[in-house]
Amino acid sequence: MDRSSRNRDEDETEAGRPTLKTLAFMTGLGVTTVSRALKDAPEIGAETRKRVQLVARQIGYRPNRAGVRLRTGKTNVISVVLNTSEQIGGFLSDFIYGISEQLAATPYHLVVTPYSHNNDPMEPIRYVVETGSADGIIISRTEPQDPRVRYLTERGFPFAAHGRTSMGIEHPYHDFDNYAFARLAVRRLAELGRKRLALLAPPPALNYHRHMRDGFIDEMAEHGQSEAPFSAVASDNTIDEIRSHTIKLMRRTAWPDGIVCGAGGPTFALIAGIEAAGFKLGRDVDLVAKESFNLLQLVRPEIHVVHEDFRLAGSDLATAVMRRIADMAAPPMQRLVVPTEVIAPR
Repeated sequence: MDRSSRNRDEDETEAGRPTLKTLAFMTGLGVTTVSRALKDAPEIGAETRKRVQLVARQIGYRPNRAGVRLRTGKTNVISVVLNTSEQIGGFLSDFIYGISEQLAATPYHLVVTPYSHNNDPMEPIRYVVETGSADGIIISRTEPQDPRVRYLTERGFPFAAHGRTSMGIEHPYHDFDNYAFARLAVRRLAELGRKRLALLAPPPALNYHRHMRDGFIDEMAEHGQSEAPFSAVASDNTIDEIRSHTIKLMRRTAWPDGIVCGAGGPTFALIAGIEAAGFKLGRDVDLVAKESFNLLQLVRPEIHVVHEDFRLAGSDLATAVMRRIADMAAPPMQRLVVPTEVIAPR
């Protein structure tokens, strides 16, 4: 069987969906010509390529993935491996939108592979690599010595990480400078006259916990501020847990008059705890929070905000992993976004 016949047979395996044969009938061209036009083959004239691709979009044509994999060894799939505890409002929707937007004009499809914090985070990574169910992987919640990064690097499997690591391995990443964020936040609280500060940080196992803590401590030293320790909970804890521990924090003799929050979602739990303890936000205590979804100040205009663009993160990581798929030997795409502004209360 020649290649063009095999392409036709593979393409026509999905009954009820438009096929290469459908496109050939509608355009009056041969199946082989249509197939090459869809792939932007240079031997097909520009007008023909444009016409075929327009008709394909109009009728919702999609290539058969099994056929593509059989011919090329590729799945045209990128897997995003996410912990199910990721905050939907503060992270997931914009992150996925950014990835999807970047993949829209490419042959790649997005598959979200979830895992629970109760499971081994290596399990979904091994599954994708060992089954060859994707051409590349995007991971998040990086750790200083991340076993996923080591595993994927050792196996030469294309990936990109939302966050840096501290293991001496050069890999593609998009990261937000949480050290700079914490310094900006503490500086703003110092300008407001706040002297005793608390930090609701990410979980200690994550790499950006250290970045945020270091920035928080270093900037407090610049202004002679002191810390009200708040390590009983992290930004991943439940709303009820954060609220409960915030009440206890605010009822201490040396309660904080300024709080830095490393994520948008938990901010409301902090405020609920502050107010349940009898304090008023903006008068007794000021709060600086990091967010991505432009909601905090709409609901509570007293909050000071630093913006993190998760849509940009998703877009960068999609680009980075596609470049890695195309050429594993190329220098990894890396971006560190440094915040420069705290948005004052409205």
